[in-house]
Amino acid sequence: MSIYLDNAATSHPKPPEVYAAVLDAMQHIGASPGRGSYGTALDASRLLFETREALAAFFNAADSSRIIFTSNATESLNLAVRGLLLPGDHVVTTSMEHNSLLRPLVMLQKDGIRLTIVPADAEGLVEPAAIRRALRPNTRLVALAHVSNVTGGIQAVAEIAEIARLAGALVLLDAAQSAGCLPIDMQVLGIDLLAAPGHKGLLGPQGTGLLAVAPGVKLRPLLAGGTGSSSDQDEQPDGFPEGFEAGTHNLPGIAGLKAGIKFLTAAGVDSVGARERGHGNYLRERLVGLSGCHLHGPRDQARRLGLFSLTVDALDPAALAFRLDREYGIAVRAGLHCAPRAHRTIGTYPAGTLRISPGWFTTPEELDRCYTALATIIQKGSP
Repeated sequence: MSIYLDNAATSHPKPPEVYAAVLDAMQHIGASPGRGSYGTALDASRLLFETREALAAFFNAADSSRIIFTSNATESLNLAVRGLLLPGDHVVTTSMEHNSLLRPLVMLQKDGIRLTIVPADAEGLVEPAAIRRALRPNTRLVALAHVSNVTGGIQAVAEIAEIARLAGALVLLDAAQSAGCLPIDMQVLGIDLLAAPGHKGLLGPQGTGLLAVAPGVKLRPLLAGGTGSSSDQDEQPDGFPEGFEAGTHNLPGIAGLKAGIKFLTAAGVDSVGARERGHGNYLRERLVGLSGCHLHGPRDQARRLGLFSLTVDALDPAALAFRLDREYGIAVRAGLHCAPRAHRTIGTYPAGTLRISPGWFTTPEELDRCYTALATIIQKGSP
């Protein structure tokens, strides 16, 4: 029996009701939302509306109509920065960012935006004071990941958002690793744009994501095309949400996302996060005693989630992951995790690390098997 410990990439398995919701939408609705006035088309539109409402409640977004459905967090982040920034705008980000945020910002430098990358410390954490020092009079946006996909480190988002607000800058939060694992209240935290995938902590299907936009924040659409409304106009409408959702929606995926949100709401995000953090801490504590095994990221348990990275002396992370898969049926992720600057920050570039990310459905027995496998491989050394 295989063991899946790569939930930071995509959560697996999903709750049974997620699979059921996807199938039900395909079998019993089938139509496209906003593309007709017959019964199943109206059912599709109703499902879209109900999912927006559920997401707005989940993140305490002020206006559900400003929840934009996307195909993943990468699209959400691209929409946020490309739809917001103009030449001459200054952006502050950090050295711990995923390429899904960093690369769009670097591309926009060619169009005249100014970018400051604030370095994190050796544990991958950013001091809020360093963000304050990086601000300029023309700083339009502070953009950062809530939780590192390499170390699991939790950034001080509330403090950073307050610093940005006082400076008149907007805050874009990449919640790829935190949505569904940490409570996120957009209005309390002061988040202006929240980007999240549906397929990770929110327990929905792949091919789903969202960008939540606070009232008053103006965006330009990323894509142009059919919206099911304003069809008499040649120009792309820019109203929320239709103007930002050109083309046919992934209705089965959105149905599954709604079911994932319902599951998380019933279970409690605090409980889900505590369980995953407990899994990670349990395995980390056992691995500390292995000779030659090095754990990376925050030492303070309160500053990290369940996912974590490790390296082993004289063993390449990719080779270690290959052996875990082939010899023990354990699925983990090795390498740079699409975050090379993060690995430079924590000193694991260019080989990267082995990342272990338990999920809600991970069992203690699976964690024990993972530890035993790692201990056996480390003791044997290189093949």
